[in-house]
Amino acid sequence: PVTGHWIWGGGWLAGKGFLDFAGSTVVHSVGGWAALTGAIILGPRFGKFNADGSVNAMPGHNLTSAMTGTLVLWLGWFGFNPGSTMGIAADGGAMAAHVCMTTNSAAATGTLAATFLSWLMMGKPDLGMTLNGCLAGLVAITAPCAFVTVPASLVIGAAAGVIVVFAVLLVDRLHIDDPVGAVPVHLFN
Repeated sequence: PVTGHWIWGGGWLAGKGFLDFAGSTVVHSVGGWAALTGAIILGPRFGKFNADGSVNAMPGHNLTSAMTGTLVLWLGWFGFNPGSTMGIAADGGAMAAHVCMTTNSAAATGTLAATFLSWLMMGKPDLGMTLNGCLAGLVAITAPCAFVTVPASLVIGAAAGVIVVFAVLLVDRLHIDDPVGAVPVHLFN
């Protein structure tokens, strides 16, 4: 509620012209900082890092559930991005349609960018990176979804897909164990 009021409801950031339509900063950045803090405090899982500092991949054991969860989140994003237009009386329906389009476009290009970049860098596509690319695209478009064009949303999503791949590798390199990629998805994007 504190950071939400900074931007929504006439807070100090809103007074400075800061725009966050549906919560990239209010929701996702705050959550990403909390995830980073928690990961640092808890420390890595046993076996995540070797004595020489190298990283042991510990992929999720049920990628079907991860895929299902990501698809549910993608669908759910249409509740709060376009749902944020419900308080707008004039032309709210047209704005909701535009927000749906920019939201979906960014998710799709985030998915594709992360898939192709991880494939290029690792020699094979990685489903975990693909799923995080989708979520990164959704997170990145949440603030500007009502203010950008559809072509701009494609660029935002693609950039988010690239950022999340490099951010996952950076977080590992910093010896921070983030099992679900919350920091790369929510904080970096």
